[in-house]
Amino acid sequence: MVIIVGLGNPGKKFENTRHNAGFMVLDFFAQQNNSPEFEVSKKYSQALISEKDDILLVKPQTFMNESGRAISNLKFQISNLVVAHDDIDLQLGKIKFSKDSTSGGHKGVASIIQALGTKDFVRLKIGIATGDHKAEEVVLQKFSPQEQEILHEVIKKSSKALKCLIKSGLEKTMNEYNK
Repeated sequence: MVIIVGLGNPGKKFENTRHNAGFMVLDFFAQQNNSPEFEVSKKYSQALISEKDDILLVKPQTFMNESGRAISNLKFQISNLVVAHDDIDLQLGKIKFSKDSTSGGHKGVASIIQALGTKDFVRLKIGIATGDHKAEEVVLQKFSPQEQEILHEVIKKSSKALKCLIKSGLEKTMNEYNK
């Protein structure tokens, strides 16, 4: 089973903010694959879960900095974990896959690394950078109308890339999408 975790902050206040790019990608991926609605799991009360075939989609309902706590009760092989998250060091419109890398200063990813005791999992980084701003100022901002057009395209691209990853593996996916 493949576990895809999309990072974001719960609640209306944070909808459509840059930090919720992982949630947005998971929502689109679920829709494109006719996955069931996300629902609170009795087993994993700190996450919204959608399961179809051999794919489990997870949206932690803790705040970003506590994402590791929300997935620590999931039972899975670490090699089957993919974490989709925003990346302030990557230009808006770009995506990049990596594996076995540091958190890069992303507190949600750092929380997962700490909770799991390893960094040996796949990450889908979704670019949100637009210029020279401090991360704390940018990640909770909403996208401008012009940026939303770019965002929509990168969400579609991310969904296709996740399908490629599931069907063809990391190396082929990185060769195709890490450009």
